[in-house]
Amino acid sequence: MTRGALLMALVFATGAHRTQPQRAGRASHGPTATIVVAKGDAPGDALRDTVVQLDTTRLARAYAEAARMPRMRSLLVQWRGSLVRERYYRGATATSPANIKSASKSIISALVGIALHEGRLRSLGQPLSELLPDAARGLDAAKRAITLEDLLTMRAGLQPTSFDNYGAWVSSPNWVRDALRRPMVAAPGHLGGPMLYSTGSTHLLSAALVRATGTSTHAFAQRALARPLGFRLRGWTTDPQGIHFGGNEMRMTSREMLAFGTLYLNGGRAPGGTQVVPRAWIDSSWVVRTYSPFNGNGYGYGWWHRRLAGHDVHFAWGYGGQFVFIVPDLALVVVTTSDPNAQRERGHLDAIYGLLEREIIPAVGGGTATGR
Repeated sequence: MTRGALLMALVFATGAHRTQPQRAGRASHGPTATIVVAKGDAPGDALRDTVVQLDTTRLARAYAEAARMPRMRSLLVQWRGSLVRERYYRGATATSPANIKSASKSIISALVGIALHEGRLRSLGQPLSELLPDAARGLDAAKRAITLEDLLTMRAGLQPTSFDNYGAWVSSPNWVRDALRRPMVAAPGHLGGPMLYSTGSTHLLSAALVRATGTSTHAFAQRALARPLGFRLRGWTTDPQGIHFGGNEMRMTSREMLAFGTLYLNGGRAPGGTQVVPRAWIDSSWVVRTYSPFNGNGYGYGWWHRRLAGHDVHFAWGYGGQFVFIVPDLALVVVTTSDPNAQRERGHLDAIYGLLEREIIPAVGGGTATGR
């Protein structure tokens, strides 16, 4: 049987499979539903059938809680390839593009992986002196030796351009030059240095992509990533030299974010079977290579990591609560968008993590194996 045929049990049992946007406040508290997934139909099921359950009561509680969160704009839950619930809040709709903020850093990472696979970038050890030779001219040896991997893992060693330095950086006449003129405040990652979160690092990646591909970051992203996923990526902010902002200000609908998360869950394959992002790149991107000194989360190549409800969760994260969560062992993708202009505070973020840990992950995490 195909995945679609098997998922019909879930559809008829609960009515939970929705592909149309729904209004807030209409979540139902239905019973737990059971479906059987055939051998090899889902990750990890190659040698067995698995009985899996969707606890619709827990899921309904999650959506009721989300509706009470004033900053929340959308919540989408996709499980085993089925969009089981979708809600929009406070004027947001399925067609409303959200500013995904720093979640776009994960997209920049995908583009770097594609560029490496295509041979446009040489290696993760490629130094700044090769990535951006004109910009690196005149820099000291330590800066010229900063590698592609150092930039991806936020371990360039340069004074960050984010937080208190952000305004001055984006007001400068040359963002690449301003990021590189900053002092080295730590050893770079290839010498064991720590994580220093800095959007300047991913903007340097955008500049490196422009040089490597001979086109704009937007054009490359459209050709290599968005088009295979079936949508058109909107243009976004550029620096004074016309380089698209690397790591901020991209705009995507919640379903486009879901498509990106699904791409990574499926090992880089688009719905038609095209390999868009190399699977090896995804696996490497999710390896924790450093930890944030501010929140304790792990960080790989443009992706965050933490444990929630006993499961490894990889996620793209943007300011204010723009998230693409991927839980590989549950075949789960969760997307949230939130007010991107709200004042910085942890309460809303903690509430989103809580939704996953208390309700959404347990709602799909009760599967038990049965022998064949």
